[in-house]
Amino acid sequence: MNIQQLFQLMCEKEASDLYLRTHAIPRARINGKVETIATEPLTKSDMQGITNLLLVSESRKKHFLENCDIDFIHEEPHIGRFRVNIFMQRGTPAIVARHVHMQVENFDQLNLPADVLKKFCEESKGLFLVCGPAGNGKSTAIASMIEYINVLYAKHIITIEDPIEFLFQDKKSIINQRELGLDVQSYPMALKHVTQQSPDIIFIGNIRDEPTMRAAITATELGTFVITTFHTINAVQTIIRMVNFFPPHLHDEVRMQLSLILKGTLSIRLLPRRDGKGRVPATETMVVTPTVARLIRDGQIREIQTYIDEGELFGMQSFKKSLVKLVKDGLVDAAEARNYADSKDEFDLELKGLKRYTDS
Repeated sequence: MNIQQLFQLMCEKEASDLYLRTHAIPRARINGKVETIATEPLTKSDMQGITNLLLVSESRKKHFLENCDIDFIHEEPHIGRFRVNIFMQRGTPAIVARHVHMQVENFDQLNLPADVLKKFCEESKGLFLVCGPAGNGKSTAIASMIEYINVLYAKHIITIEDPIEFLFQDKKSIINQRELGLDVQSYPMALKHVTQQSPDIIFIGNIRDEPTMRAAITATELGTFVITTFHTINAVQTIIRMVNFFPPHLHDEVRMQLSLILKGTLSIRLLPRRDGKGRVPATETMVVTPTVARLIRDGQIREIQTYIDEGELFGMQSFKKSLVKLVKDGLVDAAEARNYADSKDEFDLELKGLKRYTDS
């Protein structure tokens, strides 16, 4: 099978990811599970042909030869748009391609917590984080936020991505999208002069290091609303990771800064639907109230989870409550939801309507 046929098959099966490797049968992630989608393994010649077709430009070929790894967007006419990563393994190229949907869906269509996300979209400054493992819908959630702002508010939005996934059309807002390697060399370099470009909102594709984190904090302190992603599983782990980007002697200062600029977090885990029709998100939402800000400032970060569990009044929701709601709404099997819970015992109690009490 050629790459066009594989992409077409991937879309027909509503797969999120496609996996190709020499001497291996093509596989795809369907409803969160990796399944075979063909019967014959790809030969070395097949993979070389597919790789050459995808590395269509000389600049891509040069980058791949120098780094043995490349990430880019490939558009296949009449089929779709795909985020492609090609890397070397055991001396031969391997490919993982993710289907990027062209249409940006709204909060309700994505089954995201609309009320709290709409409030975050109204922020004029500060930092908002979308967290979760790779392939769990972080970019899709942020795209829905950007499109919500685009439709309702006259803002200047700058996105810095690696690579650009969703393409936006200006509505009430003006949106400039910058791609690493094409428009700018790095996140810190893009953020160095971004305030001179008069943005209201900045979307940073991913924060992976201290220089990017420091630049993002600076941008918020200069009066911009910054949205970004973290490959972390919940709010508590995310805040700890942010602090640990910096050397220990700066931790007090960083916690103070975060207590002042952090607005909240949305953490996402995609679960297979009970009816087999795709996946549905379980979400944890944290809103930085004065109490949460104090806990961050004082280094009592792990205690924040208690306030997330009890913070429904402020728009907060824990994963266990989100999982239980998915079960009670008939969207997810209880056994499946239990597998995704941080604590299976606490999930069981929540499902039964009970609460665990601990000694103070």
